Amino acid sequence: MSLDRRSFRVGVIAGVFLLSGVLAGVLFSAGSGWMSPAASAPSVSPVALAGANGFPAVAKVTMPAVVNISTTRVVKGHGGQASPFMDDPVFRHFFGDQFNKQFQIPRERRESSLGSGVIVSADGYIVTNAHVVEKADEIKVLLSDKREFTGKVVGSDPKSDIAVIKISGKNLPTLNWGDSEKLEVGEYVLAIGNPFGLNSTITLGIVSAVGRANMGIEQYENFIQTDAAINPGNSGGALVNTRGELIGINTAIFSRTGGNMGIGFAIPSNMAKGVMDSLVKHGKVVRGYLGVSIQDVNAKIAKQFGLDKAQGALVSDVVSGSPAEQGGIKTGDVIVRLDGKAIENSTMLRHRVAEMPVGQGVEVEVLRDKKPVKLNIKIAEQPKDMTAGGESVKGEGKSSALAGFEVQNLTPDISGKLNLARGTQGVVVNSVEPGSAAEEAGIQPGDVIVELNRKTVRNTDDFRRLSKSLGKDESTLLLIVRQNRKLFVAINP
Repeated sequence: MSLDRRSFRVGVIAGVFLLSGVLAGVLFSAGSGWMSPAASAPSVSPVALAGANGFPAVAKVTMPAVVNISTTRVVKGHGGQASPFMDDPVFRHFFGDQFNKQFQIPRERRESSLGSGVIVSADGYIVTNAHVVEKADEIKVLLSDKREFTGKVVGSDPKSDIAVIKISGKNLPTLNWGDSEKLEVGEYVLAIGNPFGLNSTITLGIVSAVGRANMGIEQYENFIQTDAAINPGNSGGALVNTRGELIGINTAIFSRTGGNMGIGFAIPSNMAKGVMDSLVKHGKVVRGYLGVSIQDVNAKIAKQFGLDKAQGALVSDVVSGSPAEQGGIKTGDVIVRLDGKAIENSTMLRHRVAEMPVGQGVEVEVLRDKKPVKLNIKIAEQPKDMTAGGESVKGEGKSSALAGFEVQNLTPDISGKLNLARGTQGVVVNSVEPGSAAEEAGIQPGDVIVELNRKTVRNTDDFRRLSKSLGKDESTLLLIVRQNRKLFVAINP
C-alpha cells in the first residue's frame, strides 16, 4: 500500500519523519477568533441540521463555502531539437548528454493542478493544504456559484500541510469551526471537495479513528481517519460533522491505486485553525519548544519503570539550556500530565504543547523513581533548526538479555561516521543475532549504548562489569543513541 501525494492527488507523502525518540515542543499559537463569520454569511442552527432535515440540510449550508483551487506554475527546462552529433554513439560516449542539453533551446512549460479549499471568513480567508499551492505562480479560486477570484498566499506551513490564501470578496459563504477534540469514533462525517475536478462533490462516511500519527505523511500528525470517499482533487477540502461544522481539512489517502479505498485522513480543525491564526498574525507558524526527546511507553518499559500501565511520554533526552532543563525535567522522567490533563503518549504531548502560547508557564507532572513530581516550565519558541575499532565483547555473565549482540568501544572514526555529538561516551553495537531477545527488542547495529539499567556505560569495561551482575532471566533497560537521538529500549529474555 502507499500514501499518494501529488498536487492533483489528495494524498501527500512528504517522507518518513521521527519514528521514535520524538523531539517534543511544538506549538501552534492560540488563536484569537479573527475568523468569525460575518453576520451576512449563511446561518443554520446546528440543532436544525442534525434533526429532521438531515444530510441535505448539511450539504446546502456547507457546500457553498468549499471552493475549487486551480494553480499554475511555470517550469523552466530544455527542449528544442537535439544536436545532430548526438546521433553518433562515439560522440555521445566522449561528450555525454550534458553537451546536448547545453545546446538545446531553453523552453518553459506551464503545469496545472487542482485542489480544494474552505472559506472561513466572509472577507475571503481560505484554508487549504500547503501542497495544493506549493510553488504556484498563479492561483484561481472558483466558487460553487461560478464566481472566480485570484488567490494570494498569506502563509504556508509544510510541516502540518496547512496554507492560507486570500481572495478579495465580501459577504462570502463560510463554514463555522467545529471542535475536533469532541469528535467521536463512529460519528457521521461528510467530505466536500472537487475530486477529479468535479466541483461541489460530497460523500458520506464515519470517523474511523482519531489521533492517527507516525504515518510518515507530515512532521506534525494527529489525523482524523474516515471512510468517507476522498479522491484526487479533494486535497484541502472540508470534513464536516452533521451540525455543519468544519472539523477537518482533507489531506491524504491510503491507497494501492491512487483512488479511494475507504481510508482517508484529515487534519483536525483545532490544529488547522491554530496554524491559520499564526500564519495570518505572524506570516509563519510560531511553534513552542519544550526541549525534550520523548518516546511512547510500551509494556516492557512500563515494567522497567514500575508503572502500572503503558501510558505517558518517556523523556529519553533533555536539551541543554532548554525550558525543560531549566524547569528540572530529567532523562528517565515519564511525563504523565500537562497543565492538569493526562498524557497518554508522546504524540499527545507534542500536540498539547502545540496548543500553548509561547511564554506561557505550564505545570508538568512527571513520574521520577516511581514518585510523582510537579514542575513548572515556561514554553519557549522553537529554534529554527531542530532535526580503528577496538575489541568486540558480548554481555558477560548469565544474562540472556545481553547474549544476542556484540559491542565495541567508540573511536573518533566511528563517532564521526555516526555523526555523534562531541563528547558522547558509550559502546557501539556492531552485530545482533537473528532471533535473539535483543533483535526482538529492536536493537540495531550502530546503536550506541550509554546506560545499562540506569547506570552509565562509558566503555566495554563498564558494559562487561554491569552485565556480570545481571541474572539469567532478568530484563534489562538500555539507553541508546540512534541517529543522534536518545531512546530507551527494554530487553526481556
